[in-house]
Amino acid sequence: MSAKPEHYDVIRKPVITEKATLASEANAVVFEVAIDANKPQIKEAVEALFQVKVKAVNTVVTKGKVKRFRGTLGTRKDVKKAYVTLEEGNSIDVSTGL
Repeated sequence: MSAKPEHYDVIRKPVITEKATLASEANAVVFEVAIDANKPQIKEAVEALFQVKVKAVNTVVTKGKVKRFRGTLGTRKDVKKAYVTLEEGNSIDVSTGL
C-alpha cells in the first residue's frame, strides 16, 4: 500500500496533550482528522502512512468554543479527533520532529 495524497487530507496532525500521552501508554495514538472522515478512511490512512496494523478507531468531535474577536462574537472551528488503537508490537513515534 502506498501513501496516496488523500491520506494526508484525512489525517491533519498528531495531537500531543497530556491525555494523548496517557493514551499512548495503552498503545493508542491521537490524530486530528478531517471533520468528514469516517473510521474506515482513518484506519486505511494510518495503516498506509505509518505501515502499522490498526486494531480500533474511536472518534470524538469537539465543538468549537464561542469567543470574542474585537468585541464581536465568533466561533472556533469544530475539531474531530481520532483515537487510533494499534495492534500489539506496532508503534508510532509522534514526538520526533518537535
